[in-house]
Amino acid sequence: MLWSDPEDEPPQEIRDMQKMLRRLGILMALAMVVAMILTGLR
Repeated sequence: MLWSDPEDEPPQEIRDMQKMLRRLGILMALAMVVAMILTGLR
């Protein structure tokens, strides 16, 4: 980001990327929890 950029909302692409990253992070966290449970049950 440049200092001269106006304090506007980010473009749609960046917002979509952030949504995707958030979903991926949640999925990764869920996968980690499931893996922990599975390894704990064995």
